[in-house]
Amino acid sequence: MKAAVCRRYGPPATITIETLSDPQPGAGEVLIAVQAAGLTSGDARIRGAHAPAGMGPMIRLAFGLSGPRRPVLGREYAGRVVALGAGVTRYSPGDAVFGITDGMRMGAHAELVAVRADGLILPRPDSLNVPEAAAFFFGGLTAADFLLDQCALQPGERVLVVGGTGAVGSAAIQIARHHGAHVTALAGAGNLDLARELGADVALDYRTAPAKGPFDVILDMPGLMPDAAARLAPGGRLGLITADLATMLGAMLRPRRAGGRRLCANVVKETPQALARLVALHQAGAYRPLMGAQFPLADIAQAHAQADSGHKRGNLVIEMEPQL
Repeated sequence: MKAAVCRRYGPPATITIETLSDPQPGAGEVLIAVQAAGLTSGDARIRGAHAPAGMGPMIRLAFGLSGPRRPVLGREYAGRVVALGAGVTRYSPGDAVFGITDGMRMGAHAELVAVRADGLILPRPDSLNVPEAAAFFFGGLTAADFLLDQCALQPGERVLVVGGTGAVGSAAIQIARHHGAHVTALAGAGNLDLARELGADVALDYRTAPAKGPFDVILDMPGLMPDAAARLAPGGRLGLITADLATMLGAMLRPRRAGGRRLCANVVKETPQALARLVALHQAGAYRPLMGAQFPLADIAQAHAQADSGHKRGNLVIEMEPQL
């Protein structure tokens, strides 16, 4: 199979296309012919060994000291089942599926990937095309976890989404609006109409029109709003999607702050229940991934460069060549 391989940390050019042995499904696994895969900010951070302050050593301990131990990155995928491991009865060859690979296993930026049949995999609904299915989970799971679980969003509350047209922000606007919130989005000047189309009641240029608040919930995607807590109403919740180590520890040890305000910066839950909830939101018309640029596997380094830019719109997707 062809695969995008990262054997050392570095810039996008460190990603190369190699021919590797096909993986074989073990007991309880299915082998997926990947049709498309998402490329997320997480993939770019692993490739470049970029991490919020204090977390760099943790990334190298978890993924490898000089380069990823598992050199094929990527977790989100959409494709078709091509082979079954021993004991699998849930799927059949030819089934259209989508999901995310387990934990730090990765491997989706390749033509084939083996995943657990009882893991984070679901049948692909007809309402999602292949690129949408490949981009479905990263932004949606993150937005739903922070809004509904960590920040406990209630109908009628005022929500500020900082970074409203990226993968997570675009999902957050849709999900917050569906749950009856009044949504203000901060985005670049060229993306304000898009933020409104996604469901924002108010869309402001983050460079020239600061959102004064107060807000009941603020989701800061890039972590670039140092005075966000000051814009919270009493009892408000600040969700920091990209938090440094000190902030994450502070959120765990002392989440409650002055005025009953709360800091939310916990790890997003990836469970079958969380995946099923997101699919239910999609089926209710509350969420569809915002599609950004799509690249063939051969141009994956360009996708990594766009992810590094910090200004990508929506979700980046890698498309595989059809397999005979």
